[in-house]
Amino acid sequence: MKAFTNVPVYLEGEGIKRCNIVFDEKIKRIGGSAEGAEVISLPEDALVLPGFIDEHIHGAGGADAMDGTHEALKTIACTIAAEGTTGFLATTMTQSPENILKAMRAVKEYRESDEKSGARVLGIHLEGPFISAQFAGAQPLEYVAKPEKETFDRYNAASGNAIKIVTLAPEAEGAEELIAHLTQTGVVSSVGHTKAKSTDIERAISLGAGNVTHTYNAQSPLHHREIGTVGSAMLFDELNCELIADTVHVSVPAMKLLVKNKPDSRLTLITDAMRAKGLADGESELGGQKVIVKNGEARLQDGTLAGSVLRMNRAVQNLVEKVGVPLEKAVDCASLNPARTLKIDDETGSVRLGKRADFCVIDSHFNVICTVCGGELIYDNRA
Repeated sequence: MKAFTNVPVYLEGEGIKRCNIVFDEKIKRIGGSAEGAEVISLPEDALVLPGFIDEHIHGAGGADAMDGTHEALKTIACTIAAEGTTGFLATTMTQSPENILKAMRAVKEYRESDEKSGARVLGIHLEGPFISAQFAGAQPLEYVAKPEKETFDRYNAASGNAIKIVTLAPEAEGAEELIAHLTQTGVVSSVGHTKAKSTDIERAISLGAGNVTHTYNAQSPLHHREIGTVGSAMLFDELNCELIADTVHVSVPAMKLLVKNKPDSRLTLITDAMRAKGLADGESELGGQKVIVKNGEARLQDGTLAGSVLRMNRAVQNLVEKVGVPLEKAVDCASLNPARTLKIDDETGSVRLGKRADFCVIDSHFNVICTVCGGELIYDNRA
């Protein structure tokens, strides 16, 4: 048994309270004595939060989910532990079927190996290939494919049924059948890389779609005669909205507008990070395309944004300090809300008795002091 003692903890439904918290793989006691437990000492300004969950991340530390290897997934998992993340979806991109299948099989093998290093791979976010070529963003156009449930089933089988979210363009031929199939399978359909009109979004929602991929980016914009994907994201409470809160992909006023228009439980912070996260500025790669990383921005040679190098603790900080969101709500956007989307909020996503001991401990400047996943220290930056 381990314990944090006499420390402020963000408790689900109660706010921030100073208490003891005793845990092994799960949280065993909140409050009361910590006698007999190994105390993890923390600095005076420490704050214990639930571990973050990144439902949309391609890579970090020089590795990418599309590398399709155990080592790449382990590198990502260990790199993002340093930003307080305890669980993530290995996110793929529009690529050849062979490369996607390779990535699927790697995740299956990794999850079956019960690797203990770093954050948990909770599953896969299949971002493409079922997207609109008109809004492909940094996704290679030659591999954009028609939505087909048979293609999805082949990928899902190769992954060991690990696909949790599929990004797709709901206006594409075959998308409605795929959305209905995903809903029946228990997979989240996420509207993204799309030229959809509001009627397309409404139809997708009626079939079970429940998520918007990196809201504002690579999707039809808001116009007063056609609200498009962006306007629909704000209008329909059924949709959970992903947000890259780096102030590069989305401006601060745009973030404020989205926050103002979404229920507290329907906004999720993501990093959409690529392999250059955690490395020095310079040349990197995404889907075989050259990427230049400079001053916290990752762009293709033509200037197109190519994912981010955002850290989740900084995304939370930006939401608090730049957008004015209360700390507890901002933390929920990085923990409880994605857990709800993935339907794992009964086991993780908040600090509550009986849940997994997944914690991110930060200081007063949002620096990560340590990260605990399933009761084990996976990152330790204590002096």
